[in-house]
Amino acid sequence: MSHLPRIGITMGDPAGIGPEIVVKALSKTDLYGAARPVVLGDPTAVGALVEMTPGLRLREVDGPEDAGGQAGVVDLLPTSRLAPARLRPGAPTPEGGKAMVAAIARAVELALEGELDGVVTAPVSKALMRQAGYAFEGHTQLLAHLTGAADVVMMLAGERLRVTLVTIHCALREVPKLLTEEAVLRTLEITDRGLRSDFGIPSPRLAVAALNPHAGEEGLFGDEEERIIAPAARSARSRGIDAAGPLPADTVFVKAASGAFDAVVCMYHDQGLIPLKLLHFSDGVNVTLGLPIVRTSVDHGTAYDIAGRGTADPSSLEAAVRTAALMAVHRRSAKRTPTP
Repeated sequence: MSHLPRIGITMGDPAGIGPEIVVKALSKTDLYGAARPVVLGDPTAVGALVEMTPGLRLREVDGPEDAGGQAGVVDLLPTSRLAPARLRPGAPTPEGGKAMVAAIARAVELALEGELDGVVTAPVSKALMRQAGYAFEGHTQLLAHLTGAADVVMMLAGERLRVTLVTIHCALREVPKLLTEEAVLRTLEITDRGLRSDFGIPSPRLAVAALNPHAGEEGLFGDEEERIIAPAARSARSRGIDAAGPLPADTVFVKAASGAFDAVVCMYHDQGLIPLKLLHFSDGVNVTLGLPIVRTSVDHGTAYDIAGRGTADPSSLEAAVRTAALMAVHRRSAKRTPTP
């Protein structure tokens, strides 16, 4: 088991479905054939669910090196100790918000130190993060801050489709203002580099989605393609990146899902996430490219409305753990391979 990547899993907001999907995922014995998982979070929040799961037991550890990777044992590194009275499913609190961030911060610290080969994050609340005193839009920005990464890109990945985003969480009316040739080129470069180092694809094929209908129809429906996106794609190609486009968004995802491209670089959030979730609603994985550490996450939120009911689907978290483990293996291999 010692050769398997050691993957840290943060519990997410303890009032959401995070602890539930973590415990459900770790009840699957085959997951231990891909990774040595260690949970970072609150013993009360996680332990109560472990006790309710037949065949599982909780073991507190002092560090990732103590995690045995044994099926049936949930190794947990405590990063908070919340009072039971502050743990009500579906009722988030500032204390819970601080606990969820504490778990992330500790996981990142251990990954930077090399004690974890990757980090998988359960869902958090962006609003609660702010209430708890952390002025970040979400996981991605927090992770960039904690790791000192200057440029990061959000990727959503499934078996049939991968998408990355030039702009992420902003109003749709702001997208044309935020699109620049530099931003599109940066996203293409980080996507290409990430597919090579983290996914083991030696020559990634990227599709660049247009912003406007029919790719602008030669300026009839908008000129962002001519002014911004096409020049960025040309610059990427001049740097050795296989970037096709801009291509009309109403057809590019069909081509990508059929295997023509390894990823689609999208101009805004819903442009990429609607087709991704149509194909991978249960098993999609959120990947942060550009970090010095491996990080994946679920592609859904805290789901306060079903927290505590026992009905949450752990499929996305399971896929995130497997993806993080594979990414860690690819990074390890890339470090061993000498640069020509």
